[in-house]
Amino acid sequence: MTTILPHQTIPPHAMRRVVLESPFAGDITANVDYARACIRDSLLRGEAPIASHLLYTQPGILNDDDRSERAHGINAGHAWMYGGGVQAVVVYVDRGVSTGMEAGIRAAEFLGLPVERRSLNGGAA
Repeated sequence: MTTILPHQTIPPHAMRRVVLESPFAGDITANVDYARACIRDSLLRGEAPIASHLLYTQPGILNDDDRSERAHGINAGHAWMYGGGVQAVVVYVDRGVSTGMEAGIRAAEFLGLPVERRSLNGGAA
């Protein structure tokens, strides 16, 4: 775990770029709180995570209850995996693995990206 001291950070070139997977649908309030904790965990590991399921589902962006908009958001999130910029997909599993997360895992495996399962309650899962 990286310790970020006041007025100190990690230079961008040293941060590991990751796509972060955690549940969204279902108990959205609890899942958003969990995802925020996962993002913090990832940042404190020296990573620069993208959690598209939190970004694209905000009010006024995409409606996760609309099948077409949900599919478009998932595809937009997977687009981050293409082009060589992402170094891994990190999957936080404390609240289970959703179908959306499974799709992200399959996309990462198809592209040959490392998939790391994690738990906030004990590190790697």
